[in-house]
Amino acid sequence: MTAEQPSAASAPTDLAPLVDALTLEQKVALLTGADFWTTTPIPAIDLRAMVLSDGPSGVRGPTWDERAPSLNLPNATSLGSAWDRDLARRYGAAAASEARRKNVDVVLGPTINLHRTPFGGRTFEAFSEDPILTAELAASYVEGVQSGGVAACSKHYVLNDSETDRFTVDVRTDERTLREVYLPPFEHAVTRGAAWSVMSSYNSVDGVTMSENDLLETPLSSEWGFDGVVISDWTAVRSLAAASAAQDLAMPGPGGPWGPALVDAVRSGEVDESAIDRKVLRILGLARRVGALGESQVRGGDDSPALDGPAFVREAAAAGTVLLRNTGVLPLVAPELTTVAVIGHNARTARTQGGGSATVVPEHVVSPLDGIRAALPKAAVTYAVGAVVQEGVAELAPTTLTHPRTGEPGLLVRFLAADGTELYSEDRRSTALVWFGGDAPLAETSQVVLQLTLTPAETEDVELGFATGVHGTIAVDGEVLVDDTPVVEGTDLGAAFLSPPSLTAPVRLVAGEPRHIVATFDVSADRGQLSNAFSVTLGTAPAAADADALIAEAAAAAASADVAIVVVGTNSAVESEGFDRTTIDLPGRQDDLVRAVAAANPHTVVVVNAGAPVALPWREDVAAIALGHFGGQEFGAALADVLLGRAEPGGRLATTWPATSDDAPVTDVVPATDGTLRYDEGLHIGYRAWLRTGREPAYPFGFGLGYTTWSFDSVESNESADGGATLRVQVTNTGGRSGKQVVQVYAERPDSALERPVRWLAAFASAYAEASESAIVEIDVPARAFEHWDGGWQREPGLFTVRVGASVTDLPLRITR
Repeated sequence: MTAEQPSAASAPTDLAPLVDALTLEQKVALLTGADFWTTTPIPAIDLRAMVLSDGPSGVRGPTWDERAPSLNLPNATSLGSAWDRDLARRYGAAAASEARRKNVDVVLGPTINLHRTPFGGRTFEAFSEDPILTAELAASYVEGVQSGGVAACSKHYVLNDSETDRFTVDVRTDERTLREVYLPPFEHAVTRGAAWSVMSSYNSVDGVTMSENDLLETPLSSEWGFDGVVISDWTAVRSLAAASAAQDLAMPGPGGPWGPALVDAVRSGEVDESAIDRKVLRILGLARRVGALGESQVRGGDDSPALDGPAFVREAAAAGTVLLRNTGVLPLVAPELTTVAVIGHNARTARTQGGGSATVVPEHVVSPLDGIRAALPKAAVTYAVGAVVQEGVAELAPTTLTHPRTGEPGLLVRFLAADGTELYSEDRRSTALVWFGGDAPLAETSQVVLQLTLTPAETEDVELGFATGVHGTIAVDGEVLVDDTPVVEGTDLGAAFLSPPSLTAPVRLVAGEPRHIVATFDVSADRGQLSNAFSVTLGTAPAAADADALIAEAAAAAASADVAIVVVGTNSAVESEGFDRTTIDLPGRQDDLVRAVAAANPHTVVVVNAGAPVALPWREDVAAIALGHFGGQEFGAALADVLLGRAEPGGRLATTWPATSDDAPVTDVVPATDGTLRYDEGLHIGYRAWLRTGREPAYPFGFGLGYTTWSFDSVESNESADGGATLRVQVTNTGGRSGKQVVQVYAERPDSALERPVRWLAAFASAYAEASESAIVEIDVPARAFEHWDGGWQREPGLFTVRVGASVTDLPLRITR
């Protein structure tokens, strides 16, 4: 798939006079970022810089800073599990509102790669294992973002479905699989969502790195009519060859392979200037769309409608919560509860988002413990940790920090030159610090020094240390406790920068006794285009504890309570950008904890705080299981709403959940010795692979319970004008309260002359009804649902079976078309 000369199709040609007014040097300057997060301005044509920012579950802005907090939305698998286009559109609008507040023009989201295997480290950041569910939600998300005058950047185009060797892996698959499985989300984002930008991925496809790959032209531009900007993933443009491809903007900057070398290449005839003009034209078109060009330039969102962000996060988290099991204990009845035992590390320190570049810094987080206590003010709510989940250091509590110069809460961060001269300083409020661009002169800095006074609230022995990828020291009251370099596994940015290893040493803290801490880190090494990036967390790791004693304490608390709520989940060493998973088992002793609590109290409710599938070997032994995903900053409040029946658990699984790590049909994420990762399963990923092998998962795709019951009564079908079908499905709420049912439509062709999945998702819609009422749902099944790729979209003659129901394995209605 070597790049062909891009065409000028779909470019905003009325801006051509502005392109003609630029010198070659100015044109080329526009094609590389001015810094980590902004494009190059050209005042001569009234073009300001555009600001790009990581998403997709929030908008961080150009600085990773607790002093400028962001709305922390539920993660993508939570949104995917809601199966709700309107919610996805509103989610995108919420991101746009945040972007305008932070003066951001381009949100780097949504992530619309697929859950090819549960071992993908970034599964939490993508919607689903199914291409159509992902495609529909992607288009709605994009529409929501861009309705606010902010560009959405759908990523990562394409086949970037795992993290191992993601910079160099060469993904191989056949054309039909590419067209039918992995490209539809991007196609929908462009053709229905009208995406203004798309991000090219790090990996290669069929031997050609994506920033140089012809897939950027065909089908993206030539077939789908994409007229936006192809933005590279950060540092993904590696050569001048990308300048002749349909790659428009190389990030970050300055520097990189373009610049003076590209100017010379154009003048020598190696690169045609028309390719440069096409890129500039598209960048100017994007600038006009976001208000960065001409007299109508706009920044911020003063005239936009106010958004109650926390209220939306709470609503969205409840809508994506999947009830996996309920023997009748849920919903809880608040007046009947006198004692509630809340148990689990993640109950007090919940994960509200996955690790990596998707991370934002929220103003506050409502933990499950906080949410349950607030919702049950008249009950005695106890807490026990039960099992330690945290790995590595966690930041010091902000309330225990004092700035050494000002005496105010916080710490001092100093940036020193090689001779010890202070180049810059910051007054910070958190000891979890990331610089990824911004004002700090890291490229010129030799040492970063953190200084603070720690006044502990409790007397305890702790493991004090740091997590980073460079050499560091920690001195407490002048005594050096740590002086070492963490061993970083691999060379990936995610491991070395976004999820670095920890080093600690024991120290005794006495309540109320101040300790003066100085931590120094050597950042003098040349880090190339990432020389202006650095991350470090100064904090404490879990102290050694008697694991059996913790479990026994939790079981005792459960035994004396009316109900026990156990929150289990993953940690930052399990689900993060930069590495894949090797197991779906819960970390630590959490499985033993659940078994002990369930044995002590038959009314045990388990809440799963994970963004991707985890094994639940005790799932038949507990009274209820609710999958809360990474529920955003209001996770605890939303969870309390669901557990107490104030909100319907509206989710249905967006990906299949295996019972064990060995069960998953597709597991390979590690490239072969030649650097290739072959998608030999072809069309059969997710539930398609499960159906093909005949294996039974713990929970199938589309599964989820509610607080009421439903019957599927009838289905009628009429042919639509495009060769698809319009279905009228009647369902009845047979339970005792109002509720939601996701009506799922699948197609089958068991007698096909072609290789096909056993069945595949064709369409979906939600039904809402009061108790004992029926609802009619009209569902459009597009013609594409019945087509396959063979040099173009083709339809095999004959009839297809269309099945309708509540999950991929629960389909009581059928009709032929």
